[in-house]
Amino acid sequence: MTFAPHGQYGRRDRRRWFPARACLAEKRTVEGCGRSVTRRRARPPPPRPRLRARAIPPEGPMRTVLRRPDFRLLFTGLLASMAAESILLLALAVWVKDLTGSDGLAGATIFAVIAPMTLAPLVGWFVDRLPRRPFFVAANLATAALLTPLFAVRDRADVWIVYAVAALYGLSYITLSAVLSGLIRQLVPAELLAEANGVLQTVRQGLRLIGPLAGAGLYAAVGGWLLAALAMGGFAVAAAVVGVLRVPEGPAATAELRWPAELGAGLRHLAGEPALRRALFGYGLGSLVMGVSESLIFAYVDRGLGRDAAFVGVLVTVQGVGGLLGGLLSAGVVRRAGEVGTLAAGVAFFGPAALALAYPSLWLGFAAVLLAGVSLPLTMVGLHTLIQRRTPAGLIGRVAAAAEAVVSGPQALSIGAGALLVGVLDYRLLFTLIGLVTLLAGGYLWHHRTLTPPPAPAHRPPAPVPSPRRPVDHRFVGATRRRRERQFHDQRGR
Repeated sequence: MTFAPHGQYGRRDRRRWFPARACLAEKRTVEGCGRSVTRRRARPPPPRPRLRARAIPPEGPMRTVLRRPDFRLLFTGLLASMAAESILLLALAVWVKDLTGSDGLAGATIFAVIAPMTLAPLVGWFVDRLPRRPFFVAANLATAALLTPLFAVRDRADVWIVYAVAALYGLSYITLSAVLSGLIRQLVPAELLAEANGVLQTVRQGLRLIGPLAGAGLYAAVGGWLLAALAMGGFAVAAAVVGVLRVPEGPAATAELRWPAELGAGLRHLAGEPALRRALFGYGLGSLVMGVSESLIFAYVDRGLGRDAAFVGVLVTVQGVGGLLGGLLSAGVVRRAGEVGTLAAGVAFFGPAALALAYPSLWLGFAAVLLAGVSLPLTMVGLHTLIQRRTPAGLIGRVAAAAEAVVSGPQALSIGAGALLVGVLDYRLLFTLIGLVTLLAGGYLWHHRTLTPPPAPAHRPPAPVPSPRRPVDHRFVGATRRRRERQFHDQRGR
């Protein structure tokens, strides 16, 4: 092995050509090294542990859905209309109670709101034929206009005006519900439908904390005309805000069937889809007796607790606390039990609440209406999410309206029957019957919860594990480079 002279490359190069390093680079014993030098193999690093897939913790429905600007705008408009709705509906029943002094006539106000549900197929047909956002704006403006006759109500002879306005309001309610289902379907992806419905139900039920008490207070202070004015303003604000929303509207639906067949398309879809058919049967069975409680609650307050009709607003406020809890939990229940399972839980929770109301006790009544409040958003979120996920976009208006009719039809009959039975039978017996039937309906729905299994939880992809690599010996690489340099200079020197 030849080395460069002392002065040819300098001290730095002389250190680079130290013989021991050359011997180490060639991995063998070399004459002139003074001793045998062998290269020690570096130990390979320990293998990295593989990372397991970790489930993504579900975000709260507020943070997940409200990050979308379009849904935030829709939510703002709905907040105004839901606030108007929360102070108006109960106030109409209390208004009739004060004008007539009859529990049955007060409960009949709710019957007047639900009775127009029989026109649901016609309403759904109009909803599917027209663009959803302009139709939603027009429906809110029409709802604000139809409240104007309430300014003419003065005494018992004007009760028919309250009933007429309640009936028109029920018609607008089913229209707005059908259009809203289509708007949410257009704005929100399918995996976030439960969260979107849960947000709306949380706010709707949360408004019961202040809406009924505010409505009762305003009614006691200035009468029903101010309530009508505030409700009109809420619907007008909703129309203005949603009018700013930009929704990609598809082409208008074309007539594929004859006119009578198109009206019944929603009912046929409900009958042909197994999950929807069984869900509506079980929920309709529960609604057949749930509506009786609309009239019984006045008898419970009057005869059981010995308080005036305005105390119903306090109970509805407590029910709003339960509704707030149920709305917050509804999206998580859908993820764990599916849509039909969530609907089953909501119907079944109403059973113990009705059984508790059979015994007139103030604190037991608070617990009962709290549990009834939890049940309502669970049923609404489960049913609406099921309809939106199992229905084509061009048919969702008719299906949503038909579902409202199928559910509200038995409920309207039960409200009418309750207004008659409350004067004949003991309200405690009726509450017991309601509790038993709703428990039976909830058990039927729970048995068929497998029709809508909960979605599989999302998982984070495991971190990529690099393939094992041999460690780089930098001394060997440097020695190889130096050996090649020496060979190059030797060839030039010859």
